[in-house]
Amino acid sequence: MNTKPIGWEKSSLNEMLQKSEKLIEDTGRYYGLEKLSLKKDNPFRYERAYASLRGALVTARETALHIAASPIVKEIGELCFALYTPEGDSLVVSTGILVHVHTMSEAIKFMIREDYEQDPGINPGDIFLNNDPQTGNVHTTDVQTLIPIFWDDELIGWAGGVTHQVDAGGITPGHDLVAAIQRFDDGMYYTCRKIGSNDAIWKDHMINARRSVRTPLYWELDEKCRLAGNLMIRDAVLEFIKQEGIDYYKKFIREAIEEGRLILQKRVKERLIPGRYRAAAFFDLPLKEEAWQPRAKVNKLTNEPLEIYVKEDGTLSLDFEGCSGPGPNPMNCGIGAMEGGQWVLLTQVLIYGDKVNDGAYFGVQKNYPLGSWCNPGDPYLSYQSPWGNLIPAYTAMMKCISYGLFSRGYREEVIPGYGFTGDAIQGGGIYSSGPLEGDRWALSTFEISGQGLGASAVRDGLDWGYAMWNPESDLGDVETWELFQGGIPYLSRKIKPNTAGHGKYRGGANYAGVAMIANSEDVDFFGARDGLVFHGAGGMHGGYPHSTGYRLIAKNTNMKDIIDKQEEYPIEDADPSNGQFEKLLQADITRKPWASIYPVMLENYDMVHFAMSGGPGYGDPLERKLESVKKDLDEGIYTPDLVFNIYGVVADYDHNKGEWFINQEATEERKKEIRKERKEKSMSFDEFFEYEKSKLTKSELSAPVKLMYSESLGLSEKWRKEFIEFWNLPENFQMEGK
Repeated sequence: MNTKPIGWEKSSLNEMLQKSEKLIEDTGRYYGLEKLSLKKDNPFRYERAYASLRGALVTARETALHIAASPIVKEIGELCFALYTPEGDSLVVSTGILVHVHTMSEAIKFMIREDYEQDPGINPGDIFLNNDPQTGNVHTTDVQTLIPIFWDDELIGWAGGVTHQVDAGGITPGHDLVAAIQRFDDGMYYTCRKIGSNDAIWKDHMINARRSVRTPLYWELDEKCRLAGNLMIRDAVLEFIKQEGIDYYKKFIREAIEEGRLILQKRVKERLIPGRYRAAAFFDLPLKEEAWQPRAKVNKLTNEPLEIYVKEDGTLSLDFEGCSGPGPNPMNCGIGAMEGGQWVLLTQVLIYGDKVNDGAYFGVQKNYPLGSWCNPGDPYLSYQSPWGNLIPAYTAMMKCISYGLFSRGYREEVIPGYGFTGDAIQGGGIYSSGPLEGDRWALSTFEISGQGLGASAVRDGLDWGYAMWNPESDLGDVETWELFQGGIPYLSRKIKPNTAGHGKYRGGANYAGVAMIANSEDVDFFGARDGLVFHGAGGMHGGYPHSTGYRLIAKNTNMKDIIDKQEEYPIEDADPSNGQFEKLLQADITRKPWASIYPVMLENYDMVHFAMSGGPGYGDPLERKLESVKKDLDEGIYTPDLVFNIYGVVADYDHNKGEWFINQEATEERKKEIRKERKEKSMSFDEFFEYEKSKLTKSELSAPVKLMYSESLGLSEKWRKEFIEFWNLPENFQMEGK
């Protein structure tokens, strides 16, 4: 145990943290700074200081990634590092999964508030590990390594690194465990635990970790990767201080964070119009049929309203008032997860290309209502897969900011939303033959980092190339994924038609894969994505949301005979109404109209089809250029029936040339028909209002919708008041039949 404080000027870390928080609260400025004196006195030295520290972090990431890392980390870069102040505020960050930068900040502050300085002690060479969602983390699969940085006897900062694990030792194999309903299903919890000293990880920790997960090799690789990067960062910081001096460093870290806050404030004033922005998003879990445990057999729909307030001084606030309640599922969000989601989007839509640090975090006011899915307040719930709610919820943030960007004239920056980065395939099994017989393999591809991005107001969205939690997303190579999930080799990866949201500018499209179980036993298979409701806030200015997902599983197939005879087998499901699986296989084929499924057991030669998510569209589809529609048809983005029904385009296929051509005369007539249909089917606002209101007064809503609204009405008096006033309902209104 320490006998003297390790903070600055003989203060404890807790005293430093309290002082910092009080100065921010009293002045609105980081550490109460009124000016950036270092930048003013010598801007070149100031900018060089920031660049050198950030360069050190990027170098550490790239080096550690290639020295020792699991396939997920090495292939798509599921790794990031950050440098923190003694109080735990991020100063500079590396490239990578930026969603986790502020989560590590919360973990450091947890240790400070719990007085780790005294017990178990914070000493040079100590190593701490955290993956607890209640102490700043997103979910147990994200693992954080934190080390203190000392200069003489003072703690001058922290280095932190985070990776995403293939398996967390939970109720089933995998990393987003849809079957979890309580903390005890989530896998092993490391709550800011000291795991090493003298720059070495303790042996007992490594023994425990290896025995706690199904993929110990990958866990050990990533432990080494995170620690190696942190040590490189520490060395770089100490070298920086030798060159610039400790006094300069201490002043610089405060000013750089305050500048980060000022940058956000300036960007908000520049790009958003003051006012109140609102958007709605939803997420559904069809668990009545899927769930294992009786309490979880509830078809759950979550309400995810968001209000963003922009003031003239550049102040930004996010308010999730009105969110519905948590549930017996793993999609509940802790505050750390919500902060991470907010932070990563800010870095992509407002403060990209500049100093990215916790200054932006301090520049935003937040409200995550206690008792709702985004702040349940119950430590015993499962928080294993909060992305289920977080991903759609923050489409509302992107859409609200896009309203402001559009109004200011930044049309190219507008994005109505993004595809759902849900898991395509998850699970695992055991090799039943071959050189690895008896070894476990993990089914956890990170192709999910290549989803469709929404269209902008001037161009189509990005195809199969975006993840909201990793702005450097890359879906990776099939060959790499097959290295560590060899029990389920791919049979194909092809463009999946009709995944992109329709519009004048279409959303990003995506692809689908077909895989087969081979040489394995005890295979679990599951996935987490959308249900029957399209996720998020939908399209914008007439654009459509992207399509929802579905699942196809073929069991008891004749694939062995097909392979032996070298016959044709299904490699896609381009037209589910006339499917290849039904045509080419003898099998028990299950099609589920939702993409989130609980684990099922598969056997050799069973097959799965999985489709990734597209992005939402922008603008009226009837305004899409004909040459763009032709290109969509030629590239397999859309099928001719969808093009006919939605875009009003009549097209025929030229088999000789191998391309589509547009019948312009017939297309003009078809567009006229659609416009006529719109007029005939449309309602006035008054008619539409009464039509929707009658669903409330006559109790015509479905059971999941009733449950959702009853939770929101009960949890928020403010939201209830606005809801009743808007629909002109009696004060004592209650949602019936919940």
